[in-house]
Amino acid sequence: MDIAQNEFSSCCSIRRAGLAVCLLLVCQAAPVAADSLETPALRQAVAAGQIPPLAQRLPKSPRVMPMDGQDQSLGKHGGTLRTLVRMQKDVKLYSIYGYARLVGYGPDLSLRPDILEKLTVEEGRIFTFHLRPGHKWSDGQPFTAEDFRYWWEDLANVPALSPRGLPRAMLVNGEAPRFEILDPVTVRYSWSRPNPFLLPRLAAASPLFLYRPAHYLKQFNRRYTSDEKLAREQRRARVRKWAALHNRRDTMYHFTNPDLPTLQPWKVRTAPPTTRFVAERNPYFHRVDAAGRQLPYIDRFILEVVASALIAAKSGTGETHLQARGLFFSDYAFLRNGEADYGFKTHLWRKADGAHIALYPNLNAADPGWRKLLRDARFRRALSLAIDRQSINEFIYFGMAQPGNNTVLAESALYKDSYRTRWAQYDPELAGQLLDELGLNNRNSDGIRYMPDGRLLRLVVETAGEQSEQTDVLELIEQTWRDIGIELLIKASHRYTLRNRVAAGETHMSVWSGLENGIATADASPEGLVPHHRMNPQWPSWGLYEESGGTSGTKAGLPSVLRLLALNQAWLLTEDMAKRKSIWHEMLQIHANQVFSIGIVSGVRQPVVVAKNLRNVPEVGLYNWNPGAYFGIYSPDTFWFSD
Repeated sequence: MDIAQNEFSSCCSIRRAGLAVCLLLVCQAAPVAADSLETPALRQAVAAGQIPPLAQRLPKSPRVMPMDGQDQSLGKHGGTLRTLVRMQKDVKLYSIYGYARLVGYGPDLSLRPDILEKLTVEEGRIFTFHLRPGHKWSDGQPFTAEDFRYWWEDLANVPALSPRGLPRAMLVNGEAPRFEILDPVTVRYSWSRPNPFLLPRLAAASPLFLYRPAHYLKQFNRRYTSDEKLAREQRRARVRKWAALHNRRDTMYHFTNPDLPTLQPWKVRTAPPTTRFVAERNPYFHRVDAAGRQLPYIDRFILEVVASALIAAKSGTGETHLQARGLFFSDYAFLRNGEADYGFKTHLWRKADGAHIALYPNLNAADPGWRKLLRDARFRRALSLAIDRQSINEFIYFGMAQPGNNTVLAESALYKDSYRTRWAQYDPELAGQLLDELGLNNRNSDGIRYMPDGRLLRLVVETAGEQSEQTDVLELIEQTWRDIGIELLIKASHRYTLRNRVAAGETHMSVWSGLENGIATADASPEGLVPHHRMNPQWPSWGLYEESGGTSGTKAGLPSVLRLLALNQAWLLTEDMAKRKSIWHEMLQIHANQVFSIGIVSGVRQPVVVAKNLRNVPEVGLYNWNPGAYFGIYSPDTFWFSD
């Protein structure tokens, strides 16, 4: 399969690569040498000789961007985009929203070469990357195959810098790829079997960066720098080892090092700690509009750190130009009331999570009594049957959501009603019968059942404490669970604290969103249905075992989970579409029957606040982490301000 930049209308199947999308490419750029095309904010720097003129800053074949927003029109340069964030770690949004990727999803969720000029995939196992000749980092240094070599030889395969070994997407049944440099702008990765994970991982919101700015990072690598110089740098950074120094300077995704060259549309100028991050346009960014003008249109992008509780209030009084993070459906009425007075619009974008809110029983709970109870499907089914989802939908979501399990959505070709409704009807009588079968017959004077070890059946459900909406839902569940003899206790904590507690088995149940990709097809990886990562909230220890190749965590012990793992492996080893579809359906059926997570509702809309003079932002869109990168798939570099 040969994917070239000047074949905009072509759409090639990449079933062999294990994807449910096709690769689209954008048209060849028009010449951009004319001085009249120069970005106004950069003209003075060009005139002073601080940076070269536009034609020398762009690749020989820049990517020409279509206008995918509601205007579908060319914009103009200038302005400062302001958005609100909840914490300093959200500075990584420059990487997420900027969404410059080797290949990236478009608004239709097809994959398109972006940083790459061309991609060739052979038999789903041989990937040849063709870079754009003349492409440069944000500091003006060439972006070449050397940057891929540096990542492969001097980072990914160096235990001091990558103690966990190669990323999972680079291993096919434990096999690492053969890496080749074919010429200064062409590299190749080859496996003996197809690798269906590579391209989606490159296009992810939190992507796998296969390259690094070698010219910058070599100064922090002992292979290229003297011990004396490294020692000075270590003292400045207050770290003891050169690897720690290198990792602190290498923040491609987290965006905490303003000195690190980038390929994103904006380059951060302020480092943490701060409450106001400022990023300025990358003068070497590789995208242009149809007129040949360099993107991004917007000169500066500011992230202001505010308390979570203030984001809705500030958004509703016009203190942000573009906002979705920190806003919830419950804020919608308030936001609409402020539109006329404060000059913004509130859109409702659809979300692609398998469930907007889901409960996750921790099957790896450290407490033996709770672990045994939570691993019994009858207990999980009883909990699900005792939730009045329709009432929650009416009271919290005005009847606009879809009650049901955490599964694929109706927009997915894999959807079946039974996946959504199995054990999800409100039936407290049947729930009580299941609890009686478990021997949980004894109750105290308040009607709360006793566990087999004599403790009261008090189930603590832990949240990240960021959404009052979650607490509102849990309070409604608390009423119906009490009716069947279970006391629900709500515990809020910081999201990172919660994740650590889940991973350590200290939680019994947690609240999170559902399946990351609720619109999956048979060619999409089903690994979200199996233990594959330590952050899996329902089986973190089993996920760590799979993630580490058996060196950490514990091996899954439930027959149904072992079956899921076997099915996932079978999916990896087949390219037959019918078999992959069959595998997906069996896995979805297992989840519906076993209730490994308890979905509440799906289809809840995401409020998106947009300043009235911010153009080219879609009125109707998909707000999703992966695929999507939130605003990333709509190319914020093409957003612009009107007068």
